[in-house]
Amino acid sequence: MKRLKQIVLFVFALCITACNEGKTEEDATASRGNINEISIVINDVMWNGDVGDSMRRKFAAPVDGLTQEEPLFTLNQYHEDTFDEALKRGRNIIIIDKGGNDGFVIKKNSYCKPQNVFTISAKTTDGLLELIEMHSDEIIRKIKDTEIRENQERNKKAGLLDAAVFSRQYGINIMVPATYSYAIHNDSFIWLKKDIPSGNTNILLYKVPYLTIEKNKTILPNIIAMRDSIGNMYIHGQDPGSFMKTEEAYSPYLFMTSFKEKRAFETRGNWEMENDFMSGPFLNYTIKNDKKQYYLVVEGFIYSPSSPKRDLIIELESIIKSVQFQ
Repeated sequence: MKRLKQIVLFVFALCITACNEGKTEEDATASRGNINEISIVINDVMWNGDVGDSMRRKFAAPVDGLTQEEPLFTLNQYHEDTFDEALKRGRNIIIIDKGGNDGFVIKKNSYCKPQNVFTISAKTTDGLLELIEMHSDEIIRKIKDTEIRENQERNKKAGLLDAAVFSRQYGINIMVPATYSYAIHNDSFIWLKKDIPSGNTNILLYKVPYLTIEKNKTILPNIIAMRDSIGNMYIHGQDPGSFMKTEEAYSPYLFMTSFKEKRAFETRGNWEMENDFMSGPFLNYTIKNDKKQYYLVVEGFIYSPSSPKRDLIIELESIIKSVQFQ
């Protein structure tokens, strides 16, 4: 336990140094680092053994809904003696301590904001493996929430589109970066697009009746049919007869969830262009609005054939999850 306390104090002391290098008060307390990165403090022997394998299986597992395999998080391993530089980039830190009493501790925003420091300690390798198995889902959930909020803060600082349009049309507030522009905007449909070096990212907003989603209680086929209908109506390629549809070769992932205390369906999958070769991932939230008696659909999709898409999906998710109902 004494050794664990020394490590934790060592890390927190470095956090203070790392987080006070900025020129302003805000910079001095802000954590830094790329989106979806985790700094892992663990010795080389454990990292190259069963404990490291377990960490990679949990935190570098493939992202759902991408045809090309990409890890959930980028893992950076550091020995405690060389961890000072990593902390300057780390917003999410996992400390693995073999030799201390069995335990799992979370420290949030102790020295930087936002920051998560997770400490997993046990006397044996088996004890560490058991704790990783027990707490990995919680760690993943907290880190994903932190990264989404970080994206939202970055978007706000960079500037947002006027929210009045979304308020009038759908009764919502949503934080869409000003780098997006209107590709289509009419009384029933909004398509926002942002060009990136390798393609574009996109946000769609529209609403559908209850029956569109709930007919025969076959939710996933109904969402696929809805998406394909919208694609055929609005999202076309350059060639005649080309339109966006749900890719048939990969069955989408469907999750029932809650969205700001409203029932919602989260669908992740891939789209393709009928009669064309374009394709990419999409993330769809179909949210039941009992007050207005319809489902609000907010979807993000990506066309970026030559680049990784994990962080682009998180960017879209952060935009969608900024929705607030009025």
